[in-house]
Amino acid sequence: MMNSKVAALDMAFVRAQYPETCWEWSFFDNAGGSYVPNPVIDRITTYMRETQVQPGPHFPVAAQAQAHMDDSHARMAAMIGADKGEVLITPSTSYSVYILANALRPAWSDGDEIIVAVQNHEANSGPWRRLQEFGLKILDWPVHPETGSLDPRLLDSLLTERTRLVAFPHVSNILGEINDVTEITRKVHDAGALVCVDAVAFAPHRAIDVKAWDLDFYLFSFYKIFGPHMGCLYGKKDLLIDAENQGHYFFDDDDIAHKLNPAGPQHEMIASLAGITDYLDVLAEHHLSNLPYDPRARAAAVFDMIAQHEATLAHKIVEFLNTKRNVRLIGPTTGAADQRVATFSFTVDKQKSAEIPPLAAAEWVGLSNGHFYAKRFLEAVGISDADDGVVRASLAHYTSEDDVEKLISVLDRVL
Repeated sequence: MMNSKVAALDMAFVRAQYPETCWEWSFFDNAGGSYVPNPVIDRITTYMRETQVQPGPHFPVAAQAQAHMDDSHARMAAMIGADKGEVLITPSTSYSVYILANALRPAWSDGDEIIVAVQNHEANSGPWRRLQEFGLKILDWPVHPETGSLDPRLLDSLLTERTRLVAFPHVSNILGEINDVTEITRKVHDAGALVCVDAVAFAPHRAIDVKAWDLDFYLFSFYKIFGPHMGCLYGKKDLLIDAENQGHYFFDDDDIAHKLNPAGPQHEMIASLAGITDYLDVLAEHHLSNLPYDPRARAAAVFDMIAQHEATLAHKIVEFLNTKRNVRLIGPTTGAADQRVATFSFTVDKQKSAEIPPLAAAEWVGLSNGHFYAKRFLEAVGISDADDGVVRASLAHYTSEDDVEKLISVLDRVL
């Protein structure tokens, strides 16, 4: 149940933290990428205006540039409950998994097994599956053909003494359903294996605590949580140190930021990430009194408000879609915050998914359709044309009740 004592989001204040042009549309493609608040924009422009040099200790401006980047690294780690040396900032989540898979592979042997959830976005699927080329065995963790859910009990029959890693999502970017990472991770650890969890669809909606959940590897994208197009890879430090160098030969084993990021750091974009916590701080200070300055506590408190706000809107959307007999909602038929995030995917009988977003766009409602890089999953739940895929409506905390009412009104006519 939702905590009734959680403060309600002041929507006018929230929206004032973003460029005004964001609100010209009722925007429901947030799962594809969120809007970016002014503190992040300010950080990246300030860096490029004042410190666009090679970061390092050699002269004052370079040292200042390095300090901006170091500050962002420290803040992002604190925000998810990690130590600074356990967080790697990369070009994307897909990139992170590809590098991670290749960095872990040398420690494994022919016939070792990797279990890959069919529910995954391809980012946490394809790189592991490619390890078949090196003699590893890939096992599918299937989904329920109707609901699309993962059953942790099925995992018991897949885990063996040869299992080395299980790759699964915290939340499916199609279903919006929240998987129990604590239970799944415990099962996997009991079998002597590791977990790699894709949190791209979870991170914009709930607070993260990687240590409390005892996760081995955890990934998400900053551009889904109000930042620039970059990825975050958390890993337990000993695992990252043991991982094989994927960069230049002269990087030391404990130089995680370089050996696992052969693309090199994106200086100004990394510096802008501190703006995400600036933004969370602004929301905390406006809504919450007497909250101590602690990055984890502030993030948790703000995300409690976000969860409550989004659940209220989610209930309205689910109730509406449940009234449409020609609509198949793929995912939980509830808006409950402990079961789902506010991402909704559906198909319509005798109608192409691709037909619906243009009709909504004519009324300034932004929707999208497709397989959203979860093509294997859509095929597993019986979507015969996975390229046409599903219609997806995804909310963020800055989505207003008026936006949702407009979405429902438009869909009511379109459907």
